[in-house]
Amino acid sequence: MKTRAGAILSSIRIDRGQDRKISVQLYMGLRDIILSGGLKGGERLPATRTLAGELGVSRTTALDAVSRLISEGLLESHIGAGTFVSHTMTGRVRVKPETATSREAPKPRLSSSTLLACQMFAERRRLPHKSQAFVTALPALGLFPMAQWARLSARHLRSDRDAVMGYGNPFGLSRLRAAIAAHLNASRGIQCEPEQIFIVGGAQQAFSLIGGMLLDQGEKVWFENPGAIGARNAFISQGAELVPVAVDDEGIVVEDGLAKAPDFRLAFVTPSHQQPLSKVLSLSRRLALLDAADQADAFVVEDDYDGDFYFGDQPLPTLKSIDTHDRVIYVGTFSKTLFPSLRLGFLVAPVSMVDAMSSIFSSALSGVPTWPQAVVADFIDEGHFSTHIRTMRQHYKKRHEILHKYATQLAGHMHLQKASAGFHTVGYFLDQARDEDQFIKAAHAAGLTLSGIGRYCLTPIDRKGVVIGYGAASESEIRHGMDVMAQLFA
Repeated sequence: MKTRAGAILSSIRIDRGQDRKISVQLYMGLRDIILSGGLKGGERLPATRTLAGELGVSRTTALDAVSRLISEGLLESHIGAGTFVSHTMTGRVRVKPETATSREAPKPRLSSSTLLACQMFAERRRLPHKSQAFVTALPALGLFPMAQWARLSARHLRSDRDAVMGYGNPFGLSRLRAAIAAHLNASRGIQCEPEQIFIVGGAQQAFSLIGGMLLDQGEKVWFENPGAIGARNAFISQGAELVPVAVDDEGIVVEDGLAKAPDFRLAFVTPSHQQPLSKVLSLSRRLALLDAADQADAFVVEDDYDGDFYFGDQPLPTLKSIDTHDRVIYVGTFSKTLFPSLRLGFLVAPVSMVDAMSSIFSSALSGVPTWPQAVVADFIDEGHFSTHIRTMRQHYKKRHEILHKYATQLAGHMHLQKASAGFHTVGYFLDQARDEDQFIKAAHAAGLTLSGIGRYCLTPIDRKGVVIGYGAASESEIRHGMDVMAQLFA
């Protein structure tokens, strides 16, 4: 049975004002498409009756053009199946001569803010897509409960088409907002209303929205140094002046921020698991940061990208949960807790910001796809999310222990930082004269994925080393990776 109606060839133009016969125009149009690669070898043409109807010509005209191309060997006719582009045309595409339009065109004039941002952007290599040692930012995808996810997905794809395929609420699906509010209350100690939660296309979109909403050109943003590259680029693109604030064993050094920019407008922090140094922001620093924000009439962006995977001792309360000044904007993502291609995140707005945020979302944004939100809502409500978090928390704890077990062979070359959450940590070079970039290039040549601490820095710091992801690697891959690193040091 025929299942394909053939290509749509509406790019062919028939000019009845020309002296050239219509059948010749059609023949030449089809011929150019075939020779330029628009139709591949083996691809089916529409039936002559369909072709004639779509182009507004008689069927006889279409038959004449197709018959000529068959006689030239560009088309093949198969009785009962249709007409196809000859397989001899596979890989044979005519090279067009260079024209003025095909030469390198002048670069467009960009806005001054975009030019400045492009100069300041940190290098953002392609995010990891393959589980191996020692990728960061990629969860252990092999442990995801795909059976439950597929069942829930099928349920929603069979439901009301208006709900699945229509425009959803720009703020996000109400059931998902309620489910997130309940989860944050139970697991992260954040008491918020569903109306404070806005669903976004990943944390990166949240950072851009926050920057665009709160920052005027040149306003100062405290930023951890080193810090998260994606968020850094998002704020730069909004015209912010990023202030590099030191990070020590207690997290961001508030005194350093006050000394450099007491008039800051925004502060960005990763308190549960500092990116990339794996530190946890101490309680005294959390309180000091909140007080500083209140004094400066500033806001704090709390990026809790993998805080659900805390496996240390009793976790410290989130900034949002102890914020008595209504200054914290909490950002979460399902890229780490579920999987990255979902492209789903959320932000919890301060009560004072809900109306303004609602206006922006309803006026300028169309929201994210509805049915994945519905699946995630059911995934949370039916208990699969909590079960998955518990499973992954134990998995990452074990992988962290395995990493440190095999790291003993690096003694004398590297100090491996203990982590208490997530699935990455850092290794500091004991020989600070060692070149980060050269070491990373050698590791890459040996099949390892590593990033240098320097990539995450706004300004250089006095410690060198590499960021090591362990969550997406098997025990054998971790052991092999440590063997390779030992050889590189030797």
